[in-house]
Amino acid sequence: MQPKIIAVDFDGTIVAHQYPVIGRPNPKAIKVLRRLMAEGHRLMLWTMRSGDELDEAVAYCLANGVTFEAGINENATQYTWTSSPKQYAHLYIDDAALGCPTLFDKATQRLWVNWNDVEGILQRIGYLT
Repeated sequence: MQPKIIAVDFDGTIVAHQYPVIGRPNPKAIKVLRRLMAEGHRLMLWTMRSGDELDEAVAYCLANGVTFEAGINENATQYTWTSSPKQYAHLYIDDAALGCPTLFDKATQRLWVNWNDVEGILQRIGYLT
């Protein structure tokens, strides 16, 4: 499979919702994101965070071995072929996306991504081996 661009949200996806602070880690998020990177896919951070809060989220990910080669809140290469403001990716992983597998987090009283199910889906569609 050719490498894909995968947009990933931060709050409720990589960590629990506790904005503006960084919430506790979603147990399997970093592991799956590292696997995607190891298999050649390019990640894009796709979050509502900005300023210092965005810098903190990026630093958290970098400290955990996750980089965003496709961009941070933008697809760094799409402007060579479109003027659309929507960030292009092959796949979006976001707790607020309809159809994204989620679990209810009792601590924050919000949904967050079920990375066990996401990992299974990524394997079934060939994004992970």
